[in-house]
Amino acid sequence: MDRSDLELVLAVRDQGSLAAAARSLDVAPSVVTKRLAALEARLGQRLFQRTTRRVSPTAEGETVCERALVLLQGFTALEAELQERKAEPTGLIRLAATFGFGRLWLGPALANFQERYPRVEIQLQLTEQLPDLALEGFDGAIWLWSVQGRQAAQWVSRRLARNQRVLVASPRYIKQHGAPSSLESLQDHACLIVRENGNTAGQRFDMWPLHKERGKTSAAPSRVRVHGPLSSNSGELVRDWCVEGRGIMLRSLWDIAPQLASGQLVRVLPGYSMPDADIHWLAPYRPDSPRRIRLLIDFLVAQFQSAPWETTPPAASRASPRGSRPAP
Repeated sequence: MDRSDLELVLAVRDQGSLAAAARSLDVAPSVVTKRLAALEARLGQRLFQRTTRRVSPTAEGETVCERALVLLQGFTALEAELQERKAEPTGLIRLAATFGFGRLWLGPALANFQERYPRVEIQLQLTEQLPDLALEGFDGAIWLWSVQGRQAAQWVSRRLARNQRVLVASPRYIKQHGAPSSLESLQDHACLIVRENGNTAGQRFDMWPLHKERGKTSAAPSRVRVHGPLSSNSGELVRDWCVEGRGIMLRSLWDIAPQLASGQLVRVLPGYSMPDADIHWLAPYRPDSPRRIRLLIDFLVAQFQSAPWETTPPAASRASPRGSRPAP
């Protein structure tokens, strides 16, 4: 059976007569009669019962029609996909992201994506509070957590890259105070605490859950209560304090890649980390996603899945003069 045969049996079933089926297919009634008879002879099955008033499918005919509908829908979807691939993607993409990751890593990646697809327009809003994406008209967000629990079914979430938070200090601090030799010894050091916006009320920012091995979820983390004279809701400010030698900080690798590469910061207790800061694509669920969005997600996965911050500082840092600090 070819595509025209599938269209023929569906037209006969839906129209209820050979004459009406011929009109819907824009052919002569004799053509429908001959083609249907030839198809039944080839299959060795009678597909339709004919009466003077109506043509109705047999059990075999109904089965053929059901399969024909599925196959024709598949043909249509395939043709649409091929046409879409041939056409250059165009249109607006509205995104949200956190200030730090958005400026340091996402911004350069989006510029490269837009250069590859010049008819795509990108609007990026940097914020520390995840907007109501559907209500405010965003296509998605690049965020540092995924949706869990009952709400997960209402969202599309895809991990773009793995990331972990690590303990760091400046060489100046280590020279003056020494490096901690164990998790317990962190309590004897000045620890710089980030009290980030948008977290659950009552969360203990001074309680650091640290894993012995990255990604080892079978063992419970060791929870260490830390303290220090300086804390802020600004991660960049806490990072600056750390560079100045004010204390030990727990921070995402992507955020401190330039300082680690330049030697302004070094890791302490490198066997411990907090592996809960992966980078995710978040978007409200929608049955059909425009091609430009699908292309963007695939592009970001290709850009970030190797966690480039673990091996290469961001472009802005590489372009800075040696020893200079990145712009805030």
